[in-house]
Amino acid sequence: MTDRGGGGSSPSAIVHQAHSARMYDYFLGGKTHYAVDRAAAEEALKAWPTIRVAARENRAFMHRSSRYLAREAGIRQFLDIGTGIPTEPNLHQVVQGIAPEARVVYADRDPLVLSHADALMRSTPEGRTTYLHADVTAGVDAIFDAEAFQDTIDLSKPVALSLLAILHFVPAEHDTYGIVRQLLDELPSGSSLSITHVTADFDAAAVAKAMRIYAASGNPVRIRARKEIERFFDGLDLVGSGLEPAHRWRPDAPQDEARERAGIGGAEEAVTDGSVSLWAGVGIKP
Repeated sequence: MTDRGGGGSSPSAIVHQAHSARMYDYFLGGKTHYAVDRAAAEEALKAWPTIRVAARENRAFMHRSSRYLAREAGIRQFLDIGTGIPTEPNLHQVVQGIAPEARVVYADRDPLVLSHADALMRSTPEGRTTYLHADVTAGVDAIFDAEAFQDTIDLSKPVALSLLAILHFVPAEHDTYGIVRQLLDELPSGSSLSITHVTADFDAAAVAKAMRIYAASGNPVRIRARKEIERFFDGLDLVGSGLEPAHRWRPDAPQDEARERAGIGGAEEAVTDGSVSLWAGVGIKP
């Protein structure tokens, strides 16, 4: 079953300014981007030539962490904030492949993202997939109070919250730690938090140059070091060895499948801590 929540008007694409989600789609080899997005993405590639590797490894982490949460942690409800342009397999396809009854809520503030999610994503008959047009910086109530969310997620049972490559785009005037805490406060014991976050810990020069290009294109980025990112997991039990470079988080056998399905298998670029420059982790709420 598939729903679309949040607003009744048809979304309209804003194409006069580059958007981080469409730039990300370009890095992944997708087709949902415009000339302004491609121009900004190419400038970012000049500064940080391995940014495509980072994008692909971010998706590979999403696949591995989602499989872990569905298969090993037994979670059947997922909330993905900042979902981005749909690229198969997406989160609902991964978890419903393990548990067809799984329920997934996607939330994003970009109308173009939501229009493609509505067209491309389909749930299993046993499960449910819902789309919300919501901006988390406007308050978490925009998500939790939405009828589509309440019809999909049972907050008496664990929920897997995904904030992948999104927190570094929260504008500086907002309390990012407070937003994450508010989200977690709504979720019961046994819920989880998955995060990937850009860092300058490995290749400071390249990342700083690329982030200046993002800022110039209207997409300012807040770069954080490992200790700052670990703060998002305060009070949670980190899975495995804790925060890791995205490609090193639980690099077990399923990673090969995830990489292949994410389009990484034949990539010529070396996958190193510096080429990825993303910290990643999963925490469980006691």
